[in-house]
Amino acid sequence: MNDLSFAVPLWVWAAVSLVIAVMLAVDLIAHRDNHVIGFKEAAVWSGVWIAIGLAFGLVLLAWQGGDVSSTYYAGYLIEKALSIDNVFVFALVFSFFAVPDAYQHKVLFWGVIGALVFRLVFIFVGAELLQLFFWTAYLFGAFLIWTGYKMAVSKDEEVHPDRNIVVRLVKRIIPTDPRFHGGRFFTKINGRRVATLLFVALVAIEATDLIFAVDSVAAILAITTNTFLVWTANAFAVLGLRSLYFCLAGLLRRFAYLHYGLAVLLAFAGVKLILSETPVGKLPIPLTLGVIVVTITVSIGWSLVATRDDHGDDGDHAGAPPGTGSADAADTGRATGQGSAPAGHSHGTEPPRP
Repeated sequence: MNDLSFAVPLWVWAAVSLVIAVMLAVDLIAHRDNHVIGFKEAAVWSGVWIAIGLAFGLVLLAWQGGDVSSTYYAGYLIEKALSIDNVFVFALVFSFFAVPDAYQHKVLFWGVIGALVFRLVFIFVGAELLQLFFWTAYLFGAFLIWTGYKMAVSKDEEVHPDRNIVVRLVKRIIPTDPRFHGGRFFTKINGRRVATLLFVALVAIEATDLIFAVDSVAAILAITTNTFLVWTANAFAVLGLRSLYFCLAGLLRRFAYLHYGLAVLLAFAGVKLILSETPVGKLPIPLTLGVIVVTITVSIGWSLVATRDDHGDDGDHAGAPPGTGSADAADTGRATGQGSAPAGHSHGTEPPRP
């Protein structure tokens, strides 16, 4: 597979990794206390993360030129768009486990760190496979097309976080108390260290994001197999995921048709990946950027127009994730799985069920 190739010194990798670590530290310090994240606070932080992500593209423009910069932006945009779909599942997980609003940001912080680790592994493995074995492009491409199809046709499928095989395995291995104990992931009961319901929710978030990581990394590898560009586009898109959740969670019903746009992007990435190993070759980056921007704009615009009659209700719920309550109410002890999970937006690759 022909692709952009440029030397990235080790100190550049170290510098970027340091920047990411510093931003995570700043985010952790800024939200070290357990408090409910309001829409205004989330919007400000989302603006900061997006500005940093876009600014890095300008750094690449000055360093390596327009082709590299535009490739980064294409990857960043598709990752940012796909991250919106994460928000749907995060809202469902929090609603299912009735995670108190004040503790959700803590779960998402560690969820973001897990997401970065998963993606880093998949990036290097996927890029190496594409470089060594040309036929893996056909496998990845077919997987993306199938995922796009599933996303388009399975929106109303219910996702049950407690049925996830990883969640069930953890609960079987680690002693678990089906209650919240403040913002703690672990606590001691009768001298025995046990996991709390908050830890179970974190595992559910990580397990579902593992599937998102496969989809998103495969999608960006269709744009470029340059590991530095793939990693930075993923990292800067994922870093703002927590703030994005608190911005959009109360407005999810307005994105009724976004999943069609995301399905188109996944299928387009699959076709692009397959074509890269045919005489057609890689599609030009300007075309890829155009398809991404138009698809996202049309799907969001279509959703907002179609749900404009619901706009009056958004003001009361913006920034308040659906189905969650106060910390005090939850700390009285809700058992895992009480009640049924609401019908949720499926990512098309539902967590495996035993």
